[in-house]
Amino acid sequence: MTEETPRKRVRDPEAHRAAILDAARRAFAEHGYDRATIRDIAARAGVTHGLVMRHFGSKEQLFIAAVPGPRDLADVLPGDPATLPERVAAAFVERMENADHADPFITLVRSAPSREKAAKLYDEMRRASLDPYLASVTGPDAEERVDLLAAHLIGVTFSRYVVRSEPLATMSPERLTDHLARTLRAILLG
Repeated sequence: MTEETPRKRVRDPEAHRAAILDAARRAFAEHGYDRATIRDIAARAGVTHGLVMRHFGSKEQLFIAAVPGPRDLADVLPGDPATLPERVAAAFVERMENADHADPFITLVRSAPSREKAAKLYDEMRRASLDPYLASVTGPDAEERVDLLAAHLIGVTFSRYVVRSEPLATMSPERLTDHLARTLRAILLG
């Protein structure tokens, strides 16, 4: 008989964090916020429930970390203010089109009207996104315009990706990006 040596635990916090976030995105998209569980997310990521909690503290904080938001804005917002609407529109459409209708943001929009918890999560996401936007959007009414931008994108998300109303649902991504860039220009730049 040969003795098996115990498997050494690999300590790679960044790899574990990335695996947890990937698993969380998939679980939230498949099951929605309410039905996704930390235990399922941990199993998908190949880590323990305790490690998920150590990294994120709560299901709410994990959701906020998993949903694209302020981290993605760092790639989109910097640059010429005159082209900000086009960059935001292109990033939004690209993200939603590549999500295959399984983006956690779509899940949140789908469940927000009937769930107080979803509405609170949306508000936390909004607050986390506000500062990065305010670094690019200036003026005395900048916060109001950023909130209008969010409301507009939520409406597009609901119409195109949740209820799939026509003609928005079948509009080409390029045409949607063009329309969004024009409306976002009016909101962001006046």
